[in-house]
Amino acid sequence: MARYRGPVTKIARKFGEPIFGPDRSFEKKNYPPGQHGNNRRRGKKSEYASQLAEKQKAKYTYGVLERQFRNMFERAQRSKGITGEVLLQYCEARLDNVVFRLSIAPTRRGARQLVGHRHITVNGNIVNIPSYQVKPGDVIAVREKSKSLEVVTNSVASDSKFEWLEWNRETLSGKYLSVPQREAIPENIKEQLIVELYSK
Repeated sequence: MARYRGPVTKIARKFGEPIFGPDRSFEKKNYPPGQHGNNRRRGKKSEYASQLAEKQKAKYTYGVLERQFRNMFERAQRSKGITGEVLLQYCEARLDNVVFRLSIAPTRRGARQLVGHRHITVNGNIVNIPSYQVKPGDVIAVREKSKSLEVVTNSVASDSKFEWLEWNRETLSGKYLSVPQREAIPENIKEQLIVELYSK
């Protein structure tokens, strides 16, 4: 199960956003990394550099490596609708992301671990594949044996903050109601730049 294992604060500083979740180190130094820190003169980015940075930001945000991300893009290209929006919808429908959005885990990395360790069920069946694509109508729940886990009890919210998800605190289960529209996805990603990069 391939995933990024390197430093996270350094990457967050590079993009100027806490893309891996709350980070005290990032709050102290919210400028790009490097020997000269904030004083370094940074020239104007080229068009390619902006497109590449946007793609890297999306990959790090959702915890996806290059081949998987490229495959999702190609699927999005073949689908109906605006390619960039469909790509983000595929990212949002990943099981680890849905677990994170339901506040079962405090970060996407934590959500990925819960899924990988067989603590999450989809429609009553244990699913341990973080990239599993959730479909509208699917019920995502914490496995009965795992409901007392400290990480889950500390994290769960009373209700979902997202209109495409429904959360039941009593049963620790949520429903994926519909595919989210672009304006409802809170991530600060310029998906059009990713489409331009891959279309070259």
